[in-house]
Amino acid sequence: MSIKDIFDADPAEALELDPGFAERFGDQPRPACQLYLISPLETGGDFPARLAEALDAGPVAAFQFRVKGIDQHEAARLAEPLLALCRERDVAFIVNDDMSLAKRIGADGVHLGQGDGDPAEARRVLGPDAQIGVTCHASRHLAMEAAEAGADYVAFGAFFETTTKATEHRADVALPAWWTTVSDVPCVAIGGIDAGNCAPVVAAGADFIAVSSAVWQHPQGPGAGVRALHAGMTGPDAARRHSRE
Repeated sequence: MSIKDIFDADPAEALELDPGFAERFGDQPRPACQLYLISPLETGGDFPARLAEALDAGPVAAFQFRVKGIDQHEAARLAEPLLALCRERDVAFIVNDDMSLAKRIGADGVHLGQGDGDPAEARRVLGPDAQIGVTCHASRHLAMEAAEAGADYVAFGAFFETTTKATEHRADVALPAWWTTVSDVPCVAIGGIDAGNCAPVVAAGADFIAVSSAVWQHPQGPGAGVRALHAGMTGPDAARRHSRE
């Protein structure tokens, strides 16, 4: 019986997450952890300049455009200069929640929360090359369902206290270690991550760390926030538990 079969038969009877699970397996080459930026809710005014500063401060794999409470026309207007900045720097531009907006502006993909649609639907709307991510909270079952439905990445969290959004779920660092042992689908760690606490999440095997306030609220500016995160992601405490390419 596979791990997924155990969950499908009776999730309540699934094995408890073993913190040492990944250590039972040998080297599993995987790319180094990368940075995934999430926008603040306010992306007007001087935000394009702030985004450019962040992107120019160090490698960033993806930027998620996350706004609330505005109509799609206004969201598209705000997104367009940010999309251009990302395109110039070869940074993936991901829209939070809204498949229709992602299609309208030609974004690289969409991130779906639970209840915001399924990966198969997003694939139909956005096409075969779209990058589709799914929020899975602290649930291995949700992650396996998302991967089976065609998600390009799964997101686990929150790992720490966060003021960016209300959270009901707390993920353990054993979760990305387990996931990267059993699946090739990349995982994103999110929730309260900053330069001071990112090391154990990176060491556990997260493929990406997603951050917002650690960059946009950094006292020395977003560029300093990105540089601090990269220092934390590459320090001795962030050394992978398994060899990485």
